[in-house]
Amino acid sequence: MSEAQSYDAIVIGAGQAGGPLSSTLAQAGWKTALIEREHVGGTCVNEGCTPTKTMVASARVAYLARRASDYGVHTGTVGVGMGRVRQRKRDIVNSFRTGSQRRLESTDGLDLLFGEARFLDPHSVQVEMGGGHVQLLTADKVFINTGGRPSRPSLPGLDDVDTLDSTSIMELDSVPDHLLILGGGYIGLEFGQMFRRFGSRVTIIHRGKQLLSREDPDVAEEVARILEQDGVEVLLKADSDRVERINGDRPGLQLSVRVADEERTLIGSYLLTATGRTPNTDRLNLDAAGVESDDRGFVRVNERLETSVPGIYALGDVKGGPQFTHISYDDFRIIRTNLLDGGNASTSERMVPYTVFIDPQLGRIGLSETEARNRGLNIRVARMPMNYVARALEMDESRGLMKAVVDADTGQILGAAVLGIEGGEIMTVLQMAMMGRVPYTMIRDGVFAHPTLAESLNNLFASLDG
Repeated sequence: MSEAQSYDAIVIGAGQAGGPLSSTLAQAGWKTALIEREHVGGTCVNEGCTPTKTMVASARVAYLARRASDYGVHTGTVGVGMGRVRQRKRDIVNSFRTGSQRRLESTDGLDLLFGEARFLDPHSVQVEMGGGHVQLLTADKVFINTGGRPSRPSLPGLDDVDTLDSTSIMELDSVPDHLLILGGGYIGLEFGQMFRRFGSRVTIIHRGKQLLSREDPDVAEEVARILEQDGVEVLLKADSDRVERINGDRPGLQLSVRVADEERTLIGSYLLTATGRTPNTDRLNLDAAGVESDDRGFVRVNERLETSVPGIYALGDVKGGPQFTHISYDDFRIIRTNLLDGGNASTSERMVPYTVFIDPQLGRIGLSETEARNRGLNIRVARMPMNYVARALEMDESRGLMKAVVDADTGQILGAAVLGIEGGEIMTVLQMAMMGRVPYTMIRDGVFAHPTLAESLNNLFASLDG
């Protein structure tokens, strides 16, 4: 082991919080070490947002090409070359990753180390690097940003068949004949619709009574209807009993499921497991540092992102809670505010917007109707189908609905769901109104450019007056 190197700060993980945090600390005069096990950029750049949305864009082109005649445009037979789709994805990921790495490596006062980090005590971290080299680092402040990985469900026979997760599925070089998907959350739905548009038969097997368990039932039902219109088979209240390999001329697998009281056997070419995420804490040796975690391995933090040990913080997916890139980045801003700017930032009352990148998108902010009613709030609900939106009709993209929850006493917007073309962008307009405490009446009576998608908010909130 090399002689211990002393730093002001050690950041473990170069994700969407760890990368900007390490460079900001270094620029502020802190001698900083950034340890990364595999690649700069974290899940978002390498296995999450960037590659998946790149492939979603390819799938949408295939979808529109097949619909060309609806717009009076005549094309030939539509085919999908997965090799080219994959290469385009790889090129964009590599561009983002290498750009981020160059910026980190050129930052004065920052050392970027590639290796596996583990605690020896609260202020000592050992890094196992290539070639058997081991480096010991010490610092008063340590920041954990190690993210998560796809969970592997407990299913008899799973270890005996080849399965896909949200990372490996993006490396396929051909379109699967029949893709089976375990899980009806964000990941399962995005990949399900994507591969249906590439040309696969797709079956989604979900244990719950509705897709997207956090959403209102009417929104979830509309999502299911859209997927089924696209040709995706959706099985709800479905329990998987066993999976087995099929050998022969066309190898694949056989999945036994129970849907309500009916036993079904599904034959697929691939099985994608999309049943949640597991934190990357199992190799950190948290016990040696005294850092507490929950029974799933997520690091426990307070509203200031402090762990149970003074001087050790956790940011991003590794701490549990909303697992979104923008939340990880805001975690970095909280730490920056508190440690460098002398502020008192926290996660308390933080807005958590998100978009499910199915097509049309589902943009969400604030309270759902179900959450508001469970809290006993006095609310009014505005609801309007997207086929009431002129711009959506003109684009022939009128599936979905818009919904907003309003405080009946103050007129303040409490939350919204926009399932429609560019739903994430329209949701952001409502989020900005919530941030500025703009009452719904100002949006209802506002003058917006015609014809835009955002002008539909006039009519959405006018429906409250009926």
